[in-house]
Amino acid sequence: MTLELDPGDLALLNGEAGPAAAAAMKILSSFAKAVRADRLLDISAAHIDGCLYLGQASLDFAERLAAGGGRVAVPTTLNVGSLDLIHPELMQMTEEAQKPARRLMQVHKELGCLPTFTCAPYQTQFRPRFGDQIAWGESNAIVFANSVIGARTNRYGDFIDMCCALTGRAPAWGLHLDENRRGRILFRLTGFPTSPEPTDALFVAVGLVVGKLSGDRIPVIEGLPPPNSEDQLKALGAAAATVGSVGLFHAVGITPEAGSVDDAFQGHAPDETILVSQADLTDALRHLSTVPDGTPITAVSLGTPHFSRAEWKQLLPILRRIAPARGIPIYVNTGRATLEQLVGEGDFEGTEAFTLLPVADTCTYTTAILKRLDGAVMTNSGKWAHYAPGNLGVSVAFGGMEDCILSAAEGRVVRRLA
Repeated sequence: MTLELDPGDLALLNGEAGPAAAAAMKILSSFAKAVRADRLLDISAAHIDGCLYLGQASLDFAERLAAGGGRVAVPTTLNVGSLDLIHPELMQMTEEAQKPARRLMQVHKELGCLPTFTCAPYQTQFRPRFGDQIAWGESNAIVFANSVIGARTNRYGDFIDMCCALTGRAPAWGLHLDENRRGRILFRLTGFPTSPEPTDALFVAVGLVVGKLSGDRIPVIEGLPPPNSEDQLKALGAAAATVGSVGLFHAVGITPEAGSVDDAFQGHAPDETILVSQADLTDALRHLSTVPDGTPITAVSLGTPHFSRAEWKQLLPILRRIAPARGIPIYVNTGRATLEQLVGEGDFEGTEAFTLLPVADTCTYTTAILKRLDGAVMTNSGKWAHYAPGNLGVSVAFGGMEDCILSAAEGRVVRRLA
């Protein structure tokens, strides 16, 4: 298949917008050929995953683009970095170790990126709309944009997302195209009660099952209870993208491209149908935890993906009602824009009695923030529970938000998986 570049693409490739844009177009063109795209398409926005410092190569790449006069061509938000720039006192790193991470975050701003530093750009004013073509990095953001909003992006990795941002273009392939967005595998939930309010843990569990069994096929979920908020769909997508490669899911009657099963499959029959029972979900949640009930904990970590304003509004009354004594730190990862809004509205007044530690710009499973790694950590995040044991070496207990606060109050794991 031949890649056809339009006159604007060729102008960039020939250096008419400077060496950085030319390099970005050269890389993007090579990538497009590798995925057998026949053309590039315009994007309206980008989200960059590469400002999290993982080694010198990431900094060298960004510095070279900046030195070549690089400037993003579309509104471009930034994923989490390796530092909490708002709460530097939380960082358990030497100043010398922080330098390259800080520089990487800074150089992305010099490239014209917006300093959102959140894994949930859909919670900001830069949220895309249905049908928008975008180039996003960060697995949970990708699956949320595609599934819940109905915007269109592939799973763009580091450096390719920045090349898209610098050129305003992306390869016309994969989930950008109608025909590649149809469902392939059906997950039918069976034997679930219809009256009780669905719990957050239910959506995490569905995400775990779907992510594990879908492979590279787009899943369609039938029988999912209507969510209380889009945060539950956020949790489902994050779990599915964490344990698998899901970039798009359809929930029948819930997500915008799945008004019916037939809509989700675009008139085709599913390749496979998998029945999912309550026992399957309970088993999936059980495997998230590495310690049993009653295990002493040293911390609670919430907000992976970043806590929304609605989740804060749910958490703060629980904190005030349970009133855990100061001692077990409760870390809550959130976007700086969300945090600023809550502070401005006075939502944190009276929380000084608790060891509540908002974390912005980063996440506790990606960098050195937790003071103690010698005990178990309680979380309500399927993503955090999956990654933290390998990233941090901690033991993990998964439970609902209220269970996490009860555990902080008692200093041990208290949970009611449902």
